Amino acid sequence: MKPVKLATALATALLLALPLSAFAQDAEEEASSPFSATFTGTSDYVFRGVSQTDNKPAFQVGATYSAPFGLYVGAWASNVDFGRGGPDIEVDYFVGWNKDLNDAWNIDLGVNRYTYERAASDYGDIDYNEYLAKVTWSGPVTVGGILGYADDYGNTGADQVYAGVSASYDIGDSGFSVAASTGYTSIDYGSDGRADYYDGSISVSKAFGPATATLGYYDTFGSDASELRSASDIYKPGLVLTVGIAVP
Repeated sequence: MKPVKLATALATALLLALPLSAFAQDAEEEASSPFSATFTGTSDYVFRGVSQTDNKPAFQVGATYSAPFGLYVGAWASNVDFGRGGPDIEVDYFVGWNKDLNDAWNIDLGVNRYTYERAASDYGDIDYNEYLAKVTWSGPVTVGGILGYADDYGNTGADQVYAGVSASYDIGDSGFSVAASTGYTSIDYGSDGRADYYDGSISVSKAFGPATATLGYYDTFGSDASELRSASDIYKPGLVLTVGIAVP
């Protein structure tokens, strides 16, 4: 994620754009086994509004173990494309605690470790940690909020704060659902300045047994995002088709 980690960070939280525990853990919550896995194919790996594969397809796999008292641990991986010399593979590790407060409210506290493999020796280390807090309210419409903080964003020493909200609605018993999200990221580079960005997404999904197909539209906006969009296609809006399978 170097274009995102070192230049911008834009967010579509609690949708398929969040690469770690969001998708894996959602499957885990309804699973009878403490172990779960996800297998995903997507026309573009979009993380917080920005393509991580230079607008090319990606294959992703994740695995999670959830203990009865709410602790979960896991890993998630995807191919990436950050240009010449950049890493080819992202491997993320996560640990957290998930708890239903009542029939409607859920809280999720965790840490994600973003790591990148198979980069040229002179590319540099961009691994870093992010601390996440998520709250979800389940009613006629499911509403979620997420707050993330990284104290060494992209191994640059910068502070990053991310906040996002999302909403989704199941359309009867049809298997269809619709969702929308928006997010805001602020990165403080110290004497090198500050970057602030917004993103948004809308999507429609259809469940087919253990598989879910999602067609989403992702965009970035704000004055800084406009400048970056004019310089690189990875920040521009677009449609993304994703098909994921959860096991069990």
